This record gives sequence, structure tokens and C-alpha cells, in this order.
Amino acid sequence: MSASSCILILGGGCFGLTAALELRSRGWKVTLIDQGRLPHPDAASTDISKVVRMDYAQDEQHTAMGERSIERWREWNARWGEDLYHEVGFLVMSREEVQTGGFEHDSRQFLVSRGHQLRRTSSEMLRELHPAWNHTAYRDGYLNPVGGWVESGRVIAKLAAEARAAGIEIIEDVADPQPHFAGARCTGISSSNGIHWQADHVLVSAGAWTPALLPHLQDVMWATAQTVFHFKPRDPSLFTPPQFPVWGADIGKTGWYGFPANVDGLVKVANHGPGRRVNANDPRSLPAGEEERYRTFLRETFPPLADAPLHSTRVCLYCDTFDGAFWIDHDSEHPGLIVAAGDSGHAFKFTPVMGEIIADVVERKANAWTARYRWREKTAASADGARASS
Repeated sequence: MSASSCILILGGGCFGLTAALELRSRGWKVTLIDQGRLPHPDAASTDISKVVRMDYAQDEQHTAMGERSIERWREWNARWGEDLYHEVGFLVMSREEVQTGGFEHDSRQFLVSRGHQLRRTSSEMLRELHPAWNHTAYRDGYLNPVGGWVESGRVIAKLAAEARAAGIEIIEDVADPQPHFAGARCTGISSSNGIHWQADHVLVSAGAWTPALLPHLQDVMWATAQTVFHFKPRDPSLFTPPQFPVWGADIGKTGWYGFPANVDGLVKVANHGPGRRVNANDPRSLPAGEEERYRTFLRETFPPLADAPLHSTRVCLYCDTFDGAFWIDHDSEHPGLIVAAGDSGHAFKFTPVMGEIIADVVERKANAWTARYRWREKTAASADGARASS
């Protein structure tokens, strides 16, 4: 594959933009097409915050990817001259004493074995150092000081600006863009108003829209709706670091996680659970009783936040794969088509390393991390190390 090749990329989230930048740096001519403006307000990449962690139970690959990503988030902060990555730590707590096989136990043990310095936590330590927590309900866990959160929507805007500066053509507000096929071969991208772009290679990185664009993948990936709530406590000081870092509350069992107050005093709370299967183009709405479900959790876990005014909500769409691993590979049955999708709700933290991974797949170059994301047959479902499965 010649380094002077042309590629069309459909989708301008963290997969599409990082792949575009990396391929451009390798000499490719790159055009990126999106149905909206970047950062697209409905894209999973677009929000006020995403978790950055290296904590992945005993998952060696994703732990290593997290470690390298954090190094690069720091480098990006320096390059941009502002801190979009906030290294405030990651506090995970369990209601019961942590046990082998659980997310908290295995993450702590594995990270310590890799030389990381973690602080074991307890009910007493919560009461003294993290007073927003209900210390009577949570008794065991740890604080990883390396990790935190990133201003994800602003990162996408930065990457889009860098892409334009690098000579990547970004075409926005395209009407219903779709991969175009001539027989089995993917030859370009077409819009519903008759515009057609051609290239020898097409990378579909359309997030939750991917299964609808490529129906032959609907058995192995699908769009899943997850709710996000933003609360605005009257006094946000109790919800700021170091006493209130990024957190997970029995996350492997319940899916609950969240963030410290941002500059606007908003505290984001979300659930990394099974979610609801949806069509990405359907109207986004909250399930009945969702606010009360959140407030019940807050009353049990963060009593001072339980009655805070609700500022806003969001329905975030994952592109879930059956096994929770990303899907990055050439489609052997459709020459010219490459897919980079299947974020499964845990991709954004890896943004600084995804471009190289995807570009190596495009160029069919060896990469120690790509085998896990290859085209594969559907097997028993699983999930990443912090995903609640039921």
C-alpha cells in the first residue's frame, strides 16, 4: 500500500480524527466526512468529560494502553498550552471487602505488580479525606493518583483544528453519508443529495451509526443508549479534588461512576452498564423513572449531592461489540473497506494511541495491539474490566 494513497474517512470522533492525523503524517491524502459539525453534538466523543484510567483488572493490554495514553495526554497538555486532561486521580470503592476476581481487587493487585503506587482506602479514610461519600456504606477500595478526566468535546475540537492545519480536508454537514459499493468493493462515500466522493480506501469510523451503515455487522455490534446526568450543587467545593476525584462505586457490579465538579460547578454522574439497544437515528429520550434511579443511588452513596438541582441530562450512545473489544480491521468480503468502531463505552481514554493502531491496520503493518480488534466470529459476550453486565 503506497504512502501516497488516498483515503476517505467517514466519522470525525476520536477514532476518525486520530486515524486521519496519523495517516496524514505518513503521507496519505486524507478527506474526512461527517454528517454534522465537529465536535458533533450527538457523537459519543462529545461531552464535557470522559474518564482517563489505566485500571483494567488483569487486562494487560488495556492497562498498557492506558499507561501510554496517560503519558501522551500529559504531552498533549504541554503541546496545547492548556490542561484538557486533568490528573485528579481515580477512586474506586466497594461496599464489601474486595475479593479476587472483582474489578477493584484485580486492578489494584495488577497495577501494584507493575510498579504503581496506589493508596488502599477504607470507611475511615473516606470519612476523613472524601467526606461526600457515605462512609458507612463503602468499606474497601483504592485511590490511583494517576488518572482522572479529559474535556472530551474540547479535545475533539483541538484535533479537528490540527487536522485542518495538517492539510486534511474535513467536509461537514453531509446529508446522510453512506459508504458506496460497486458490487462487493467499497469505492467511496455518497450523500443522499447525490454527491459522491471516490477513493481506493474507505475507513468507516461512525461510532453508534456503524451498524446501520454496515448491516452485515449488526450481529456483532449494535448501538446502546446510556444516560448521563449533570447536577449543579449549590456549593460545589465538597465535590472538587483532591477530596472528590473521578470515582467508581461498585462499578463492576453496578456501573456507577462520575466526576468532580468542572469549572462551571457541574457534577457529572453516569452509569456504565448494559444500557438499552437503540437505533442511532432515533430520538433520544430518558427511560421513565431515570432521575429517581439516579437520586436513589446518590442518597445511598453521596448524600450531599442527592438533592442538588438537575442541570441537564444526556443520552450517550455506545457502539457495543459482543465482546467489548474494539473492531478495527479490513473487511475481507468488501475490498477497500476498513472499519474502526466498537468503542463499547471505553475508547476515549485511549485517544492518544488510537491513531497509530488504526493507521497500522490500514497499512497492514505489525502492531502488538491490533490482533485483539481483528474481524472475528461472535462468541460468548463479555465486557471491559469496569462494565456492569447486569
